[in-house]
Amino acid sequence: METHSHSHHHTHALGIDTSGRLKRAFKLGIWLNALYVALEVVFGFITNSMGLLSDAGHNLSDILSLAIALIALRVSRNKPTAHFTYGFRRATVNASVVNSIILYVAVALILFESIRKLVHPVAVDGDTVAWVAAVGVLVNGVTAWLFMKDSHGDLNVRGAFLHMAADTLVSIGVVVSGIVIACTGWTLIDPIVGIVIAIVIAVGSYGMLRESLCLAFDGVPRGIDVAKVTAAISAVKSVEDVHHMHIWALSTTETAMTVHVVVSDSADVDRIICEVRRVAAGFGVVHSTVEVETAAMQCDCSHCR
Repeated sequence: METHSHSHHHTHALGIDTSGRLKRAFKLGIWLNALYVALEVVFGFITNSMGLLSDAGHNLSDILSLAIALIALRVSRNKPTAHFTYGFRRATVNASVVNSIILYVAVALILFESIRKLVHPVAVDGDTVAWVAAVGVLVNGVTAWLFMKDSHGDLNVRGAFLHMAADTLVSIGVVVSGIVIACTGWTLIDPIVGIVIAIVIAVGSYGMLRESLCLAFDGVPRGIDVAKVTAAISAVKSVEDVHHMHIWALSTTETAMTVHVVVSDSADVDRIICEVRRVAAGFGVVHSTVEVETAAMQCDCSHCR
């Protein structure tokens, strides 16, 4: 006997639709950072500051990342079709991969320009660098605050929050370099700050890259232990065996699972299905497909064998 059951939930992981607030946050973040990038580029060239120009390059990648995340958020809300039966929620996972790659391209460019400035140093106006970077502390801090509330439930939002929080620290570093140059005239601190910025971005973004690639290849989402899920389902009354389990991400906020369970009492199937769903939901699985079998009639697919 085979019984299939599906549990569908199409809302935010916390049960609250936050798309409207997130869209406004992304739009405001894009505009704030666009204005600041323009300011950094202008004064970066005027003062020959690699710290400002490298930070502008990174902030430009942040604008692109925010735009991609916003587009993915909108696309993910489109309804399923006959050809895309799960809908387009996977767009948020793909956006995370693209944004992670963009960050590392920015790191490579920053390192290249910083090393060039280190080998061929130029004069830098420390006062101007410090004041412009101080504006960045404000802009990046406000943008990070916009995503703070929703940063725990969505990989894209968490990425935006971490990037902007890191940018706030980076801007503080540029302020310090500007003050050092103004007080001591030591211009080499500027490309050194650029290199430090690149390292901070590379290290801070590694987790995002790893997690987004994991989800892109249908890996088990972070925080879910397959062994613990299996043990919890096995503990359900009348369940004799659990196999053919797959857990993957439908989006950056929704997790799905398919599983076969062997039961001892076929008359108790409905209760078992409901209990397995409840157990799975306790681990963050919002979409579950449960196939029930009896010991006398288990499936003969190659995966189960």
